[in-house]
Amino acid sequence: MAEADGISSATPTEELNGVGNLMDFLDEPFPDVGTYEDFHTIDWLREKSRDTDRHRKITSKSKESIWEFIKSLLDAWSGWLVMLLIGLLSGTLAGVIDLAVDWMTDLKEGVCLSALWYSHEQCCWTSNETTFADRDKCPQWQKWAELMTGYTEGAGVYLLNYFLYVLWALFFSFLAVSLVRVFAPYACGSGIPEIKTILSGFIIRGYLGKWTLLIKTVTLVLAVSSGLSLGKEGPLVHVACCCGNLFCSLFSKYSKNEGKRREVSQGNVSYYFPLKTLWRSFFAALVAAFTLRSINPFGNNRLVLFYVEYHTPWYMAELVPFILLGVFGGLWGTLFIRCNIAWCRRRKTTRLGKYPVLEVIAVTGITAVLAFPNPYTRRSTSELISELFNDCGALESSQLCDYINNPNMTRPVDDIPDRPAGPGVYSALWQLTLALVFKIVITIFTFGMKIPSGLFIPSMAVGAIAGRIVGIAVEQMAYHHHDWIIFKNWCRPGADCVTPGLYAMVGAAACLGGVTRMTVSLVVIMFELTGGLEYIVPLMAAAVTSKWVADAFGKEGIYEAHIQLNGYPYLDQDEFTHRTLATDVMRPRRNEPPLAVLTQDSTTVEDVETLIKDTDYNGFPVVVSHESERLIGFVQRRDLILNIKNARQKQDGVVSNSVVYFTEDAPQIPASNPQPLKLRRILNLSPFTVTDHTPMETVVDIFRKLGLRQCLVTRSGRLLGIITKKDVLRHMAQMMNQDPESIMFN
Repeated sequence: MAEADGISSATPTEELNGVGNLMDFLDEPFPDVGTYEDFHTIDWLREKSRDTDRHRKITSKSKESIWEFIKSLLDAWSGWLVMLLIGLLSGTLAGVIDLAVDWMTDLKEGVCLSALWYSHEQCCWTSNETTFADRDKCPQWQKWAELMTGYTEGAGVYLLNYFLYVLWALFFSFLAVSLVRVFAPYACGSGIPEIKTILSGFIIRGYLGKWTLLIKTVTLVLAVSSGLSLGKEGPLVHVACCCGNLFCSLFSKYSKNEGKRREVSQGNVSYYFPLKTLWRSFFAALVAAFTLRSINPFGNNRLVLFYVEYHTPWYMAELVPFILLGVFGGLWGTLFIRCNIAWCRRRKTTRLGKYPVLEVIAVTGITAVLAFPNPYTRRSTSELISELFNDCGALESSQLCDYINNPNMTRPVDDIPDRPAGPGVYSALWQLTLALVFKIVITIFTFGMKIPSGLFIPSMAVGAIAGRIVGIAVEQMAYHHHDWIIFKNWCRPGADCVTPGLYAMVGAAACLGGVTRMTVSLVVIMFELTGGLEYIVPLMAAAVTSKWVADAFGKEGIYEAHIQLNGYPYLDQDEFTHRTLATDVMRPRRNEPPLAVLTQDSTTVEDVETLIKDTDYNGFPVVVSHESERLIGFVQRRDLILNIKNARQKQDGVVSNSVVYFTEDAPQIPASNPQPLKLRRILNLSPFTVTDHTPMETVVDIFRKLGLRQCLVTRSGRLLGIITKKDVLRHMAQMMNQDPESIMFN
């Protein structure tokens, strides 16, 4: 593809007719040529061609001198340097966010007197007065009511702690939504739908900017600490992409090429994934993991958030409840997507969307008021999931581990047999059931508000609660009915047969899969979060089942649904199976004005300016003449505007009547004629073309895999029409009985 960052030189007029100088554009490229406007789509093939030309130029110059050779080495290693910087900054921000969230979440309930910056757990770590029975209580940590009144029990103490908990939650959420609204509106939401769209080639200026990075980092801590049913994993993807964009601006190799810039962020949400990007993403992940390990935000010297270590293997018969959890995850995912999209659509189309601050305050208030009485909803969602994943050992003091022990038991502490549930377990089951209903409902209204909000942790919490309940039920059935045929072969009396924590982990994977429709990557994510590599089969069974069940009600995951709701121009990976042709989609249609084109040697500057003024097309085909309509190439609108503007300012003799030439050489002209303007160098001589009888299935595949901005439709070399990405998306929407005009696309 021809590079569009400069204009070819001209032959002096005196060589043609002996009068004056025929000037073409300056040979040196000038700013903004080849760039894109906001809310436009990039041309991947063009960006690839520009990078190839740049690399070829650097390689040829590297042989001229030692300095040029050093510059070529620096250019080759700049990609690895960018990845190193991204890994360092992303890992540091992730660690700082985790530590800040832990501290501010505990701040709602109390404060550490020995060190104000310590969380509850850190405060009691340093205490020498903590007992095993009350490991979470230490004199250095005091709740607000105890600090203010000196009392630790009583109705007044409870109500005061209740009030301050709600007050802190409202303060954190108000501060978060205010910062987003005033300083960085793009910092709201999870960011994954927008990141997927940007990586597919769409331009959203400022979405990955410095202010967005700063505000997203700060408000993510505030939003999660407020106790709202949201997570930080999705927004961290946005933060990492902002880090990538920040460092890309330091290297011209990336800052001047939109295609190369997108390679840097593709380790998180890939649309097109070259092999070299895979290795660089691996390197960035390695650096980020090393940085996170150095910070040790989880306090367990491990890189995983929910480290698990079960002492009992799973059995084939347990695949039945695992698959049932997969069914639950698929149904939950379908319910959540439909309800959340309906609520977000209502937010966009009614007056509710005009009051984002009030909405956040209201949802936070309801969440805090309902969450405080239940200990499983009062704590942070990450702590809840961690407790649900844990196996009940001899040292556990959780209500979930309140089993009736056999006083004659002499087994080692890590091999405790199944036991009958005690009153604490039954009390916990009721509280978990209420927590499950609460999480299911409140998450629907929380995701999509104008604050940073991730969905991984809330979805995992719903699945983990359901899984733990199922796990305890199976465990008690196995204990009381070990002679049943389903338990007889693998669960003997006095044996440790069922691990409820494993069911919680499987349920978490199932619900997360039902919402996001991930399978392979979901299992990998669960490995990353838990370190439970040996439980790959239960996780895969639940993930695949949840996807099958959810897909039966609709193919879209939550992020694809939000992309469609917002009208982003994103081509998903679903197959296009309708039997239509390129001629059915191309423009112009019947009864429409003819296609706006430029001729190679008979269009004046005034004609071009008039065409640009009267239309809003991103580019124009260039033909031999209006009569033959034989295709020559394609020229971008922005390049025309910049080149003509630059010619009028810097080139003498270019007037409205000057003829624009896209040919190799301008013909000899009389001395009395205005000087011509040669724009050959901005002409793409190899635009992508299809015939009018090409199946749309093939056209959609071409647009998706090559990242095309547009393609031209021809018959025997004669131009018939054009198909843009917008036309493809509208046609796909129309074929799915959706509104084709809902796509936000220029």
